[in-house]
Amino acid sequence: MRKIICITTYPPRECGIATFAQDLIRAILSKFGESYSIKICAVESDTEKQTCTEDVEYVLDTSDISAYATLTRQLNENSEVKMVLVQHEFGLYAAQEEAFLQMLQQLLKPVILVFHTVLAQPSPALYRSVGRMMATCANLVVMTQNSREILLRDYQADGDKITVIPHGTHLVSFRDKSKLKDFYQLSGRRVLSTFGLLSPGKSIETTLDALPAIVKTNPSVIFLIIGKTHPGVLKVEGEKYRNLLEAKIKELHLEEHVLFINQYLELPVLLEYLQLTDVYLFTSSDPNQAVSGTFVYALSCGCPIIATPIPHALELLSDDSGIIFDFKNSEQLSEAANHLLADEKLRTQMKLVGLQKTAATAWENVAIAYASLFQKTGRGEEELIYSLPPIDTYHIRRMSRQWGIIQFSKGNRPDSSTGYTLDDTARALMAMCQVVATGQGKVKERYVKTYLNFIRYCQQPDGSFLNYVDKDGIFTSQNEEVGLDDSNGRAVCALGYFISCAGHFPAPWKEEAEAILKRTFQRFDRIESPRSIAFMLKGFYYYSRECPSAQTDACIWLLANKLAQIYRRTAEVHWRWFEAYLTYDNAILPEAMLLAHLAVGREEYKEIAHESFEFLLKKVFVGNRIQVVSNQGWMHKGKSSHGFGEQPVDVAGMVIALKTFYQVFKDEKYLRMQKDAFNWFLGNNHLHQIVYNPATGGCYDGLEENNINLNQGAESTVCYLMARLSLLSD
Repeated sequence: MRKIICITTYPPRECGIATFAQDLIRAILSKFGESYSIKICAVESDTEKQTCTEDVEYVLDTSDISAYATLTRQLNENSEVKMVLVQHEFGLYAAQEEAFLQMLQQLLKPVILVFHTVLAQPSPALYRSVGRMMATCANLVVMTQNSREILLRDYQADGDKITVIPHGTHLVSFRDKSKLKDFYQLSGRRVLSTFGLLSPGKSIETTLDALPAIVKTNPSVIFLIIGKTHPGVLKVEGEKYRNLLEAKIKELHLEEHVLFINQYLELPVLLEYLQLTDVYLFTSSDPNQAVSGTFVYALSCGCPIIATPIPHALELLSDDSGIIFDFKNSEQLSEAANHLLADEKLRTQMKLVGLQKTAATAWENVAIAYASLFQKTGRGEEELIYSLPPIDTYHIRRMSRQWGIIQFSKGNRPDSSTGYTLDDTARALMAMCQVVATGQGKVKERYVKTYLNFIRYCQQPDGSFLNYVDKDGIFTSQNEEVGLDDSNGRAVCALGYFISCAGHFPAPWKEEAEAILKRTFQRFDRIESPRSIAFMLKGFYYYSRECPSAQTDACIWLLANKLAQIYRRTAEVHWRWFEAYLTYDNAILPEAMLLAHLAVGREEYKEIAHESFEFLLKKVFVGNRIQVVSNQGWMHKGKSSHGFGEQPVDVAGMVIALKTFYQVFKDEKYLRMQKDAFNWFLGNNHLHQIVYNPATGGCYDGLEENNINLNQGAESTVCYLMARLSLLSD
């Protein structure tokens, strides 16, 4: 592991940079804890002494000129330290600015400097000071494009040194707003809120002056002022500012419409307050405030926002995703608040736009960006090691209902109106069986029985299955409009897998599954879809392990020969595949042929499996990254490019198939590629963003050219879980 020292304020000190540093470091260690070790050099002063925690390895007293030289020597002499990350705010090092600049110049380790504030139109002294910082640091981080432009325009910075990495936000598992309001005794109220350490710069009085006009139109409004007074302000002037606000509340007769929450809230509680907020108000009076953590936290919680025009707000609230008003202009603020409170459709639109904008700024994605910068700065040849998330079935259990697993979700909230599918429920049966069989994660037997019952319910008298069921359990007209071969194949696959795991469940369940499976035998000669054949082959491979018989082997021979004939008709020297195009869930085809070989021993099946799989790997791997075939037009023979639009089902299928091929061929490259493919979910993709959401246990529905599809439906989430489970050793 490469050791990094981060020079920063740090908890228990209460300030924005301390919180930022803690969140950043936790995110990096959570995602790349096997690649990096990060320890703290806690910044303190003669008035702000540090209580050291186990994370703190050094302390820098910024008011002591000798402390800078001491720290420089300690870091230079420590061979374990490979890099230094400095959180910079001008006030932090102002007491001994020259000593700070000399420390940066004399450090022999690469330094990354994070500018939390970038001031435009600098004085000559500020210009020289920032210039010295930029000259001595290997790389610079700013949090907005505006800050980057100021450095380039006003400081003549080297653009190659500057990386824009946005302020991080926390992933949120959204809860019902009305239930949250009930819990916090705010039922029936229209909630405006603001939060952060209280100081005059927050300009809370701007909102108080606007409230009478807001209350006149919206009598149920309540304004939450969340946060303690800033410790620095408290030491200098006590509660003078809070007292001023309380006097104004009394003067304006707003006692029933303003609530102080005078606490430094734990993060989960803060996120709940933001989720129940109807409109978030950001009223900072400082035009030089480059970024605001409070602002982006509110945006990531789905809050429609009204904000003053600091650069960060102007950047994030473009495209009508929020409302900007002039500094200290209470009349504009009241008009904007009343407009938003009256327009639920607009608030919903702003929420969705805001969530999409902040998806890329999740701390997990910010950690990926910093880790990439660490690689660049350290010039290391080592590849990043992504930490595996724990196995989590919460979202799948939340999506499961009386009939099966709900097809789609809005964000992470199940959308029961979309009904159920055999496809998704069959996958869920396999995933939950594997969870039970491996003893990983939380699951109750009743989920497995629900899924099995649904498969039985979908089976028709002729042995075939229907796929689409509405929320009331009624088969829909989609069953007549869409081909059902693949869903039939998945049902057979799930039944075979369940039977192979049946020892973990009551014996009558196995008998029931076998009866359903045997009713499908009469359908085999009518199946022509390559994927349907492949899924059935996989199911019968599992079934044969538990219930070997001549009849089962005959089914495998029949299906495998069909798939082999399809391959021989299409495969050419430069196109070793079963079809004249690559579409979705491609890896199941060679994997099924390999499993057929394992079941009946025919070498031709093994040869086709290996030949076609190697062809597929060359089409979807670029270096150590997988880029599966786009669902926008697929990939046709003779064409090499396939654009964007990647689905979790395709990646998961590849992860699972790579394990099967390793088990047969014992080629270590398959294990390496399996890990690389799985890392697609964790951020090793063209957007460098997570597709699996660790806050919910859900998986986003797709990776597009410029954004993630933030809905977390059944297919994506179950496929992710199956891929994650395949990484477990047998």
